[in-house]
This record gives sequence, C-alpha cells and structure tokens, in this order.
Amino acid sequence: MLQKYIRDALILWTTIDPIGTMALFVVVTARMTPQARRKTALKATLYSGAILLSAVVIGQVLLTAMEIHLISLQVAGGIILFIFGLKMIFGDMDEHKDCAKESGHDVAVFPLAVPTIATPGAIMAVILLTDNNVYSVPVQCGTALILVAMLIITYLLMLASGFVIKIIGHNGAAILVKVMGMILAALSIELVMKALKIAQWISSKAE
Repeated sequence: MLQKYIRDALILWTTIDPIGTMALFVVVTARMTPQARRKTALKATLYSGAILLSAVVIGQVLLTAMEIHLISLQVAGGIILFIFGLKMIFGDMDEHKDCAKESGHDVAVFPLAVPTIATPGAIMAVILLTDNNVYSVPVQCGTALILVAMLIITYLLMLASGFVIKIIGHNGAAILVKVMGMILAALSIELVMKALKIAQWISSKAE
C-alpha cells in the first residue's frame, strides 16, 4: 500500500507540477500587490482543488454512465500524460505570460487553476488512481489526502514564489520542470504498458 501511495504522490506531483505552477505564478502576478498575489494563489488553489476532488468523487460514475472501460481510459490517460510530459520538457513555461494583460477574466481561474494546476493529465490521473473497481474507499481517501497535500504544497510554493525564484533563478526552475517532465513521461509509459498487460490477460482468459 505504501508503494501505491508513493506512486500516487509522484504522479500527482508531476501532473500538478507545483514547480511549474510557481514559475508561471511569478509571471502572471508580477505586477500585483503582495495582498493580491496571496488572494490569487488561494483562489487558484481552491478552484483547482474543487475540480480535482470532483473528479475523484464522480469521475468513475461518469465513466460508467458513458460506458467507457477503464483500460481504454488508462491507455488514453497514459498517452495524455506522455504528451504532457513532453510539453514540460520541450515547452515554454512562460507560454501564458500575456494572460495577465487581458481584461475580463481572473488569472486565478485561467491560466492558474485551469490548465496549470488542474491539468488534463491531473484530472485523468486522479480518476485512474481512485478506480472504484480496484481500490477500496479508505484507499481512495488516502489518495485524496495526497492530492490535498499536493495542492497545499502548490499553494505554499506560490506564496513563496518570489523568494524561491530569487534563489534558484528562472533557469533553475526551468530545469526542475524539465526533470519532472522526464519522470512523468516514464510513468506514463509504465501506465500504458500495465494497461496493455491487463488487456492481454483478459483476452487470454476469454479464449
């Protein structure tokens, strides 16, 4: 069980990407007052937390209602996580730097809560990691607590973003983002391989 929780923590860390979120937070809130920055960090965390926890609670129900097999979702999720990892490795962490200049929207919602914290990969991951057919309710609650812990870490890093960036620099943050992307890519491949092995096992049993 400990091994599962460690794996869950690694997957959630890489999909939520607190380091990348911190770096983006510095960019989109650069001209805000300290009070506004704290308020934005809190709102982004609460919005993304509501989205991800909703995926934990009703994600499996929606899949059942839509008659989507978990193995298919696991393969699709692995592919999405892999693409997300590639984006972290080769992408530009400042790609949303002009969002703060636009009027008519709250940067806490976009790009911070979605898609930076509650990424498509993170939403997919929490559904897979809390499968009702595989994990008991206590185990799912444990994964949910890990998710909450990751969100708290993300919030604290956003609060300390200015200080942290001064220490490690933008180049250091970019390096950490790319390392996490490599780890995510490796984990996504393992996810797909595991799903394919399960599908092969089911096929052999059917024969």
